[in-house]
Amino acid sequence: MSVKFEKETIRDTTIPGGRKHEIAHEIGERLTGGKTMTGYLAAYLLQLQKNPLRTKMLTSGSLAALQEVLASWIAHDRSKHGHYFSARVPKMAIYGAFISAPLGHVLISILQKLFKGRTSLKAKILQILVSNLIVSPIQNSVYLISMAIIAGARTFHQVRATVRAGFMPVMKVSWITSPLALAFAQKFLPEHTWVPFFNIVAFIIGTYINAHTKKKRLAALRKKHYGDGRSNSGRTEEGSRRDY
Repeated sequence: MSVKFEKETIRDTTIPGGRKHEIAHEIGERLTGGKTMTGYLAAYLLQLQKNPLRTKMLTSGSLAALQEVLASWIAHDRSKHGHYFSARVPKMAIYGAFISAPLGHVLISILQKLFKGRTSLKAKILQILVSNLIVSPIQNSVYLISMAIIAGARTFHQVRATVRAGFMPVMKVSWITSPLALAFAQKFLPEHTWVPFFNIVAFIIGTYINAHTKKKRLAALRKKHYGDGRSNSGRTEEGSRRDY
């Protein structure tokens, strides 16, 4: 009887945090597919292999739109209607799907073909240099041109001024983050998972830059508004004194 009681006690004993561990495990298997490779990530990677450009276009367009909404929320940049979904959101989706994704698809494909099968330290360093000195400048230039047009630039001089003002700050961020991300991918990730990984990295960095830019713009607008108010009130008071 005592033996039976001990067995039942052991069987009914729950490990602290066991249910939480099971939930986390279930979520992880749902995302990655676990050993069966039937999760969301596995399905996405399968589509990436079957329809690479279409999958990248849908991914980049969705992330660009989400990035704009999230950056507006972080910066408290509301539209004239009082919400964070502005006219820039569909424009950013169009940029991500039809400009950023095809360009990245071509450049990354060329980069991977150039260094396919080359796993030496020298090849990895050379790949990082090519990425930072050729691929990143092209992508950042196209990004700044697109952002200038979305922001309302219509002349060549306006676009060029935007690119000249923003190129080096954006390149500095790329030169810091890109080598780290590429080195991480080279070390730990298979090549077919590079696209979602770099999409996540680009989404985080892009959201930060976008939110920071919005905050600076809003601060400049507030400064201009309150400055004009002070100057207008000063002129009014001076005029009233002259009237007396």
